[in-house]
Amino acid sequence: MSLDTAIAQPTIHPELLSAFSQDEFNSHVMTTYGRFNLALIKGEGCTVWDTEGKTYLDFVAGIATCTLGHAHPAIIEAVTAQIQTLTHVSNLYYVPVQGELAKWLVAHSCADRVFFCNSGAEANEGAIKLARKYAHTVLGITEPVILTANASFHGRTLATVTATGQPKYHKNFAPLVSGFEYVPYNDFAAIESAVAALDGRVAAIMLEPLQGEGGVNPGQVAYFQQVRKLCDEKGILLILDEVQVGMGRSGKYWGYEQLGIEPDIFTSAKGLGSGIPIGATLCKASCNVFEPGDHASTYGGNPFVCAVALAVCQTLERENILANVQARGEQLRAGLQQLATKYPHTISEVRGWGLINGLELQADSNIGAIDIVKAAMAAGLLLVPAGLKVVRFVPPLIVSAAEIDRSISILDRVLATI
Repeated sequence: MSLDTAIAQPTIHPELLSAFSQDEFNSHVMTTYGRFNLALIKGEGCTVWDTEGKTYLDFVAGIATCTLGHAHPAIIEAVTAQIQTLTHVSNLYYVPVQGELAKWLVAHSCADRVFFCNSGAEANEGAIKLARKYAHTVLGITEPVILTANASFHGRTLATVTATGQPKYHKNFAPLVSGFEYVPYNDFAAIESAVAALDGRVAAIMLEPLQGEGGVNPGQVAYFQQVRKLCDEKGILLILDEVQVGMGRSGKYWGYEQLGIEPDIFTSAKGLGSGIPIGATLCKASCNVFEPGDHASTYGGNPFVCAVALAVCQTLERENILANVQARGEQLRAGLQQLATKYPHTISEVRGWGLINGLELQADSNIGAIDIVKAAMAAGLLLVPAGLKVVRFVPPLIVSAAEIDRSISILDRVLATI
């Protein structure tokens, strides 16, 4: 039985098909996204369906978010049970399942404390605020600076878009938040020089263990170990943005484990809730300077989202999904490398960790990432760009060997004809 015939046809409500109109959608929703000509209404595992009933192999997963794929039984069970019990209260009261989720995260990381919010941008905002308070109250810095990397991505709020080291995201949003400086990624001499030039004003260095939006660029072990040593010597906090690479996507629970270091603060979101909106700022006790009234989130850590996120965490552990991430990641990179050998005039490099991988296209080729993404979509494979010349592969962590092979086969056909 082929993979296509093994997938049961979903129940699609006819009213959804007849009611949907792109023109009507665009007349009511702000056009902050350049959307593809595709409307998805159903998902199961690593497969999604559009309004026409066509199936797609989903190697976007909500942009590295749907950890357990679509309609996973553990999530359905957690959602059903919690929505029938208690959806939301307030952090004015103790939320037991929030405590259980925090306990799991602390037990499976280097963190001692957790603050819950709703998204990666909010998690990074929390990290920035925590670093600034630490600078004022512990380091005695009145005008603290946080160093971030060129080509980084940390979010869309005013502070996190300023922290993002890509000028295209800054355009038309001035005045930006002060207190951020940028350095090249994986360049220790540059970061050492910046720390020296700022003469005691650097409160924190904020980096992604692997840059996702910036082109799927993995951090170099030697670089991060040097940065960790510099932070220790200077009393600087090391913040790692694990929003995209954390929660098992790298093949380990956290990207920093790939680098042989521990951060002082790190952030999580995306895969933490497998599509249910939740974020977290995690820190070591040594920099836990928040006090009542310093930071808050109305929805952050409510019973509903925490019950789902706890189910995601427990499923990752119980089903040893990290082993699948490692095996399928190796399989995917091997397949992509075969395509790179087969199409050397189109592909220049394959890189990544676990199930976050990038296919870089030749700089002198007239083919861009968006061209590959559109052609693959037409062939039934969903991919996402990471810049102009990098195609990103971030399937659910439960992806099968057969689905990896299928993705390579589809991409082979696309590359042969594009």
